[in-house]
Amino acid sequence: MITITPKCFVSSFRKWTGLTVMISLIFHLSLLICSCGGNNGRFKIEGQFKNMNQAELYLYDIESGQKDTIKVENGAFTFDREMKDTTTLILLFPNYSELPILARPGGKVKVKGDVSHLKETKIEGNEENEELTAFRKKTNNMLPPQVRSEARKFITEHPKSLACHYLLRRYFILGTDPDYKEASRLCDIILKAQPGNMHLIRLRHQLEQLAGAQQPTLPPFSVTDTNGDTITNAHLKSRANVIQVWTHWCYPSQNMMALLHRLQREHPDSVAVMSLCLDATPDEGRYELQRDSIDWPNICDGKMWNSPFVRLLGIATVPANIVCDSTGHIVARNLEVADMEKTIKELIKK
Repeated sequence: MITITPKCFVSSFRKWTGLTVMISLIFHLSLLICSCGGNNGRFKIEGQFKNMNQAELYLYDIESGQKDTIKVENGAFTFDREMKDTTTLILLFPNYSELPILARPGGKVKVKGDVSHLKETKIEGNEENEELTAFRKKTNNMLPPQVRSEARKFITEHPKSLACHYLLRRYFILGTDPDYKEASRLCDIILKAQPGNMHLIRLRHQLEQLAGAQQPTLPPFSVTDTNGDTITNAHLKSRANVIQVWTHWCYPSQNMMALLHRLQREHPDSVAVMSLCLDATPDEGRYELQRDSIDWPNICDGKMWNSPFVRLLGIATVPANIVCDSTGHIVARNLEVADMEKTIKELIKK
């Protein structure tokens, strides 16, 4: 370890003058920062889970879309990568359960839990993750309206916390009943406390466009899919109809695609699906579709969040989905895997 003492600076200052002094001081300060700067902007996770020997987990960044595969050996794992900005990482388990981890450059957290009680998992190492752990434990046995009320209370009382961004997305934007107007109001509260948060600024801009987009029926549309075919509402006239929003980097959205593909094969005359890909180019997701032999219409205009179709449908997150009946009435939005299968089977029976 290199140590720079005040005496070194005095000696240097007496030797050199003018610009030379400035260069020397910058050099010495750089050495000091490098020698004492810790992990230099890297973020590290140390994990330990009971009742899990070997497994493969996925970790994805909801802001950048970066994805990583984590190998669990003897119930333990480590993760370490360069990080330039604060973000929310989602740890995805084989049973589709998700665990949010709030990450800051230069930070380190420890994850301890039992795979049979994932909601009780502890994340320690910084205040935001400990707050989020306390929130999960407090709301573990609450009904969805109660959890949303607690999320609203937390955001209002702790607007400076990084946990607010995750709670805003999870309980007011994602879910079966998104509330974009309330999300906009809460986003303003957070932005007042975090005026330089670019992730929130972008989200607020999306919410401005989406606040008036919620409607009970699917709006008329005419779009071109990646095969060059024109797709309209006429494609969605089965008993159960789904528009699935996905990207090649979002594993939960791909898991939902796999479920929909199975249900469509089992009920070809009763289930219709089309997908909306938010990748920058159609080629990025083409491999996944071809690999799984998915041949339903896939829309990808490369405009991502600026796509007119995204705005028309009121889409604000990935993954997302819209479920309609044969008349175009929107039955549900943003269902999770288990709820999607149940909803589709109920529509088929009608």
